Amino acid sequence: MEVPTVSREASPPPSATPPFPVHQPHNSRKRKHAALAHTAASSPAPSDPGATPGPENLVLSSRHADLASRPRLSISRHPGFIPVGPNSQYYTTEPLCFNRLNFRYTPAGLTPPESALPFRTIESHPTTFRVSWEDRSPFIKVTQDGLGLQGEKGFRSARCNAPIREGRWYMEVKIELGAGDKPPGLKRTEGSHVRLGWARREAPLNAPAGYDGYSYAMRDKTGEKVHLSRPRPYGRPFRTGDVVGMYICLPPRRKPEKRDPYDPAHIKRERIAIEFKGQEYFESLEYTQSKEMIALMDASDRAKATNATSLPSSSTKKSATVKNLPSTSRGKGGVPETTPMRPLPTLGPESYIAFFINGQCQGIAFQDLYDYLPLRTPPNKAEQKKRANKEGLREHKENPFDDGTLGYYPIISLFNGAQVRINPGPHFDFPPPPDIDAVVANPGEVDIKPQPDTKPTWRPVCERYGEYMAEQWALDELEEKEARKTQKHEEEEEQTPQEKKDQRNAKRRAQAAARRERKTAALQDGEAPPKRSKLSSEWPSAAMYNHGDPAMVDYGPPMIIPSTSTPTVTNAATPDMREGSERIPSPAPTVASSIDATIAGLAGYNDTSAYNTDYEDGDVPVNDGGAETDGDLAMEDAETREFIEDAIS
Repeated sequence: MEVPTVSREASPPPSATPPFPVHQPHNSRKRKHAALAHTAASSPAPSDPGATPGPENLVLSSRHADLASRPRLSISRHPGFIPVGPNSQYYTTEPLCFNRLNFRYTPAGLTPPESALPFRTIESHPTTFRVSWEDRSPFIKVTQDGLGLQGEKGFRSARCNAPIREGRWYMEVKIELGAGDKPPGLKRTEGSHVRLGWARREAPLNAPAGYDGYSYAMRDKTGEKVHLSRPRPYGRPFRTGDVVGMYICLPPRRKPEKRDPYDPAHIKRERIAIEFKGQEYFESLEYTQSKEMIALMDASDRAKATNATSLPSSSTKKSATVKNLPSTSRGKGGVPETTPMRPLPTLGPESYIAFFINGQCQGIAFQDLYDYLPLRTPPNKAEQKKRANKEGLREHKENPFDDGTLGYYPIISLFNGAQVRINPGPHFDFPPPPDIDAVVANPGEVDIKPQPDTKPTWRPVCERYGEYMAEQWALDELEEKEARKTQKHEEEEEQTPQEKKDQRNAKRRAQAAARRERKTAALQDGEAPPKRSKLSSEWPSAAMYNHGDPAMVDYGPPMIIPSTSTPTVTNAATPDMREGSERIPSPAPTVASSIDATIAGLAGYNDTSAYNTDYEDGDVPVNDGGAETDGDLAMEDAETREFIEDAIS
């Protein structure tokens, strides 16, 4: 993916702020629009006087005009740091949107006014690899650099701010307090404990690492590896003062199938911009745990969920459907048929996790890791219709695709005041050998030594943060291009039918003017006039019959003297069919003579009698001899057509 060049604007650094009440996000998937009066006003900083937070998260307007007075930040204002006690290096972070209640939050900032989308992804201080301010339990206290963590009562977890999606990566965590040791002043019976590992987005933060199938961990007390809440023997325990190295190897990321629109590997983001206490955030639904993964926790045969040497194995993952087959028994005691279980894909045997303790490799802990992409879910048409947004509301949508943030995150779980410090590199206390895979595959071999001038096959996780933010900004650019195309298409569709009609009429007038110019030029050159239009030749006027015909001389008001029989409409329609009739002036026209005269006038007689014409004062329209009509129907031809149709009917 091409990395766009993004310039950072100066932003105010975070500052300590007075404590704010903890905000509980509204547990609804529909967010109300912010009032225009609210969104048009400037966004007060948390430390500004008079900054009154709203009662709930407000959805921001998508119009630049409503956001013109808001500051454009490249670095988030949040969080503010409040020390947990006198002379303490650990802080609580307020105000802040924590990821909880099935929602996830990312700092957002305004785009330039000429942009199609009003918001973009921004960073938070410090702009390095560290623990995520939002993606952690609020019971985890942090240092201002985001590398030191302290727990509280109960197991709580925190993820770092960049995922691992492919490649080989290494980091260290120093245990400052753990393995059952008690911090000063702790009156609880149980001491502090630490679990370290790697977790996906779906892993809960109010539980320890290794609790379910979405995370893999190692525990300090026994050195066991934990997955699906099932400890298995692995390595030696680690204690206070030890340095634990965390290594993960993932294969290259799979490219999406272009012909498959439902492939979860397609990247698509579903998020809504909101305001929380003076700071813009992107709010999105967190990925939900699948029923297939939950079924592994409830499996009756626990031996199928693990392998004696590697947890879990590929054969284990495919057997999740066996445990949920409906009963074939009949009667009232039968189990109702359930939806078929989908297989859980893995990343293959080349994906694995290993741990080091003070530079000593403990071997492969987990291999053939679960794929971090969501399971394939074709869209439900009924749900799509039900999901139609109402006026004034925006509705969150569950994202069945990769949103660019999926992967395996370093996760740290702390219990009863445990303390750790993250070292993302590049300088480690116990640097691993360049060919780390050879050491991991043979942890008991002591003869494996690195060759001189050998380039490492792994990378420190501190380099991952820059790549991850570049990927997010590249997605912002891609969404901006798509929004511009959509905006242009909508502008074309917004043209009213009247505007389109005016355009057609203007085109016709231009064509008519061009034809008149050609006609005038032909007459000036002495050429014959152009052919009459098809409409004029199809509907001849009465003057055409008078042209050059001496028999059609005007004798005054005519009267038809019938022969042996009274003519009908059919045999009186043309002069050729009236061979037995004689034209004589009628001193006093009768009703019968008026009808006959009208019919005769349709056939070519120029009758101007007040009884036999629809025109007042003898204003009979004059035809131009069949000249071109410029595409418009002449009044005389239209009246003639109407008279003929009435007579025939």
